[in-house]
Amino acid sequence: MQERPREVQLHDAKRKALHILERMDRTEAQLREKLTDAGFETEIVEEAVDYVKSYGYIDDERYVRSYITWHGAQKSRRQLMQELQFKKGVSRELIEQVCEDLGPADERPLIRRFLEKKQYHDAEADEEQRRRMIAALARRGFSMGDILAVLRENP
Repeated sequence: MQERPREVQLHDAKRKALHILERMDRTEAQLREKLTDAGFETEIVEEAVDYVKSYGYIDDERYVRSYITWHGAQKSRRQLMQELQFKKGVSRELIEQVCEDLGPADERPLIRRFLEKKQYHDAEADEEQRRRMIAALARRGFSMGDILAVLRENP
């Protein structure tokens, strides 16, 4: 079987990249992974990514801003940072820069909502239930200071 010319492969990779981005915004890392999974060589993948990047179709900073803004009402900032870094492939430095630009997040309303959802009332809970609730909130990335402050105000 004859291998396709490089120009044809590059054209196909660019089309595939545009098709992938048509449905949903992606990070550079996600796009690279999709193109690699589609069987394109590394060099072709990089050129296709550079091509769509040159037109502004992918922009990790924009992606991080919109991701944090969109999901910030449901998840802690720390949890969002973890997802962006390890699931979406965005650099920690870029995530931290965007978070600094966005300013501090008040996550206490999220903690209150979680406690309401779990029907947790600190005054009615024994020490074991309290410990478990604190641990559950900490696993979701909330700071211990915010958790304890909300528990103090919510008897």
